[in-house]
Parts: sequence; structure tokens; C-alpha cells
Amino acid sequence: MTPFELVEPASLSEAIALLDPEDPSVRPIAGGTALMLLMKAGVFRPRRLVSLRKLAPLHSGITSEKNGALAIGAMTPLAAVERSAEVARAAPVIPRMMRRLSNIRVRNVATIGGNLGHGDPHMDLPPVLIALSAEVGVIGPDGAAQRRIAIEDLITGYFETVLAKNELIAGLHIPPQGRSRSAYVKVTTGSAEDWPALGVAVALEAEGATVKSARVVISAATERATRLKGVERLLTGASIDEKTLARAGDAAADEAECVSDVRGSAAYKRELARVPEVVVDPGDGDAVDRPLAQGVVRPRRVALAAEDRGLVPEPPELRRERVRVQLKQTAIRAEQHERVVLVSTRIGKADRKDTGKKEKEKA
Repeated sequence: MTPFELVEPASLSEAIALLDPEDPSVRPIAGGTALMLLMKAGVFRPRRLVSLRKLAPLHSGITSEKNGALAIGAMTPLAAVERSAEVARAAPVIPRMMRRLSNIRVRNVATIGGNLGHGDPHMDLPPVLIALSAEVGVIGPDGAAQRRIAIEDLITGYFETVLAKNELIAGLHIPPQGRSRSAYVKVTTGSAEDWPALGVAVALEAEGATVKSARVVISAATERATRLKGVERLLTGASIDEKTLARAGDAAADEAECVSDVRGSAAYKRELARVPEVVVDPGDGDAVDRPLAQGVVRPRRVALAAEDRGLVPEPPELRRERVRVQLKQTAIRAEQHERVVLVSTRIGKADRKDTGKKEKEKA
């Protein structure tokens, strides 16, 4: 890791002034859980990091309005959002999704603003917030007033957003959901909390089994979280049954512009998009996710279905790259462990020498 300057401003205006719109090596850092990984991998080499740690007291917290809207400060940790009673009442899909977002150590440190400003298409939070019609408040050099940006317009591609280099996210705003109910389905090729190969978020307003309005968002399989407006039109006004859901799955697979990466080929992800279903449970009026495969999306079963259709779920070159990355990570962990053991051994030897000297002096 190359040396860099770390500054800790005490106010938002001071933080913005320390950012350089002409220098991409100057970045703000909130929780740092994602940025540090890029730095360790050598992908990002900063000249200056502007720490937002001291801004947390004034720019964190959750406020619930009388109409059911939510305001969340940008420096609020994800774990605080997960445990919030206000969030659970206004948008229960968020805490349900949070339980499978990375792990508790990350959620304790990562912040709402940092998560959204990072622009990673594999994040779980953006598709859910797009389905909820959420917006961020952004402050720039003038510092006068926040400008609102819809989450669906915020992220433009891989690690790319519409934010200027000297703008910061100040807060998240989620409008009242009314009778709309939401669900999020996540498919991983690893553990449950791993990066998804596919994420699907849906918000439905229904009367009985008839859909009045729908917002359907796909992520991870695409370059950015994207609304599937063709699927939304298909669902609006339709009755929820197996045929409608099958047509919606096919429409999602056709509309989504899937990309290949180490988590699967575009063809594999397109087949995954056909699987998750979201239906309205007339019992409690809430939206629940109901995949086809016995209530749990099982990537291996979908992979087999893809092979039956003559598709390759994971090309050999992608499989080799995934294995290479895993081996490199294992080697790094082994090297770190070896260093820790070596340092511990040296400290132990030094302690024994000091103890021996003290005993001789006493004698």
C-alpha cells in the first residue's frame, strides 16, 4: 500500500473543500470497508483520503415522519438501520435484506452514504431502495441546499455515479410506502451473505390478487441496478397466478442486459432471472419472495436447468479466473497468518530474554 495523506475535517463544508474535483486520487472515506479492499488490491492508490469520521454525530441517525417517510443520515452504520424499529415499521424489507448483507462486522462499520456512493453493482441495498423510490440528498461546494437524486439515477455503471468529485451524500430519504409491499431475492454462488450473482427487488401495490402498480429491479447480473420497466408493465393490472409469474420471469430474462463475471456467465444469470417469483400473500397483505425451487433459490439446480437448455452456466475461462482469485486470497491469508505467527514467536523470545535478565539481576 502506497503512502497517502489522511485528513479529518470537523465540518461538512471543510470536508468538501478538501476534495479535489480535478484529482481522482483524492477520495472521501466513511466506513472504508469497500475502499480499503480496493487499496489493498492495488486497484486504488490514493494521494489523500478525507475521513468523514468526525461528521458522524451530526450526520447519522434515523428519523421517522408522521406520514411514514424515513430520513437516514449518510454516516448511519448499516447495523443501526438493520436494528431500527422505525425502519422495520416503514420498510420491513430493509432489515430483512440487511441480515444477508455481508457480515455483522462489516455492517457495524459500513455507512449508508458510503454504500451508495461506492457504486458497486453487486451491492444489496441499491436495488431495494430503487424499488422503494428512495432518493439521496447531495451537498456540493456551494453548501447552500441539498439536491435530490433518485437512487435509480445515482449509479451509472461499475463503480460510477453521477456525483461530482467534490460532492458528498448527506442523507437518504425514503417516501411513505402506503399499501405497497416489497421483497428482495438474492442468489449467491457462495454463502448466503456473499456477493450475489443476481439480486431482484420488487415493490407491489395490489388489491387481492390484482396488481395495481409494480416496481421491479434487477442487480448484480447487470452493470448497475436497473428497473425492468417491461416487466412492470406486464404485471400492472394483471392477476397474480403461475402463468403471469412465468411470463414475468421470461420477460425479465429477455429485458435484463446481463454481463459475465467471476460469479457466472451472462447466460447463467439470465436463467437465474427466470426463477425468483414475488407474489402477494392475501393473508397479511405483505409481499413475500417465493422462488420455484422449494422456497429457496438453489443456484446448482438452476445451473442444471441451464445445461439442459444447452447453455453453459460458467465458462471455463471464468471458472479458472474465479479459482485463481480464490487461490490468491488463500495465499494472502496464509502469508498474513505466517507473519502473525513469526511476530508472536519473536515477541515470545524477547519476553523470555527480558525475564532471564531480570532474574539474573535479582540474583
